[in-house]
Amino acid sequence: MAAVRVEAVLAAAEEQEAEKRRSITVEKELELEYDLGNLLAVDRNPPPAAALRGAGPRREALLRALARDNTQLLVSRLWELPAERAGGAGGPLVAQLPEPTFRLPREKPAPKPRPPTRWEQFARLKGIRRKKKTSLVWDEQAKEWRRRWGYKRAGGDPSRAWLAEVPAGADPEEDQFARLRREKRERVARNELNRLRNLARAHRAGSAVPAAPLHPTGHQDRDELRRVARVARVSTASLGRFQPRLPKEPAEPPSRSGGKKRRFQPLLGNLAAERSRQLELLRDMGSKKPVLDITRAVNKQLRQEEAEAAAANKGKKQSKRGKRGRRQQRPGRSGKKSGARRQPQQQKPTGGGTGGGRRKKA
Repeated sequence: MAAVRVEAVLAAAEEQEAEKRRSITVEKELELEYDLGNLLAVDRNPPPAAALRGAGPRREALLRALARDNTQLLVSRLWELPAERAGGAGGPLVAQLPEPTFRLPREKPAPKPRPPTRWEQFARLKGIRRKKKTSLVWDEQAKEWRRRWGYKRAGGDPSRAWLAEVPAGADPEEDQFARLRREKRERVARNELNRLRNLARAHRAGSAVPAAPLHPTGHQDRDELRRVARVARVSTASLGRFQPRLPKEPAEPPSRSGGKKRRFQPLLGNLAAERSRQLELLRDMGSKKPVLDITRAVNKQLRQEEAEAAAANKGKKQSKRGKRGRRQQRPGRSGKKSGARRQPQQQKPTGGGTGGGRRKKA
């Protein structure tokens, strides 16, 4: 009995070991194509067509088993890569992935390089190299590290200092604090103007049809001036929403391209909505009846009826105005002919009105 029990235990252990091996061992007729850099595995083996027909539990079980086997093959390949411990001996084991072989498409186009500014073009032409400066400097007055530029910078703002030095050759009666504030406003305005010019230049360089530059010759027509002014306005971060407008300039929606902003559906997202759109498009293409936009047709009919009614009312008003004018002018109409007709009635008692009326009439 003891020998039988030992043999049974060994047999059960062998079955368990074989089961474990079967769980990590997958056999395929065609070997999978791997791209470990993208964690991608392509299975070229055709699935059984009979089991994939219909939408039952058998089909779901087959798809789950197929996905599990391919994932197991991919994970087995990952364990064959060289690995190292991240963060020391007690860190997790990290595999070193190779370079990807498949070029996956992007959802959005690659960003275009920013065009260089005028200073960058000048520096490249003269060979000036930009030196990296630290953002913090030591402030001797405050005895601490402060920013080199901006708010609470080292040395403080000269226009807000309690003491201002009078430069040599300056008017001693001049307010130096007012001069410093004025120079600061001029610097800010000059920097803002240069920034807008750089943005307008970049907009013209990136557009398909570059806008005409504004030359100080006075030969631009109204359209060119309007286009250049619009480019300068929408060059700000808010697309000119907060920029002042000219007195008779029409209000238009903020847009860099000058038209309606096109909205594209994302390539990766709701597959059910995309499928419904494609099916609706195919249904419209396959149908023999033309597509009828009821709203557009009703609006067109209403516009035609309003135009016909307006034309009819205009004709009636003109006819009534003409009849009313003739009726009102007959009894007391002013002019040569009216005077010739009225004078005989007024001059009949004297006896000399007929001849005078004939002379005026002639």
